[in-house]
Amino acid sequence: MDEKPRPSAVALAYHAGDAAPKVVAKGRGIVAQMIIERAKEAGIYVHESKELVTLLMQVDLDDRIPPQLYLAVAELLAWIYRLEHAEQGKP
Repeated sequence: MDEKPRPSAVALAYHAGDAAPKVVAKGRGIVAQMIIERAKEAGIYVHESKELVTLLMQVDLDDRIPPQLYLAVAELLAWIYRLEHAEQGKP
């Protein structure tokens, strides 16, 4: 019997002046679904990257992401920033 893999989700928070984004929520299965639903309800972009989530799941809750993930997360944040501004009609 093949068991369907449970979804995983990680929520990051970053504020100007922070040294690095912080893991503010993470979970599998029903908890992952709740994280994704709440993000969407709040109008927060949900990015799907199984590889990045796998790496971020190893970071403790309320810890900053490790330097090894800075580039990947920075590229994601920059892409989201451009996407949001394009939707708002801003350059």
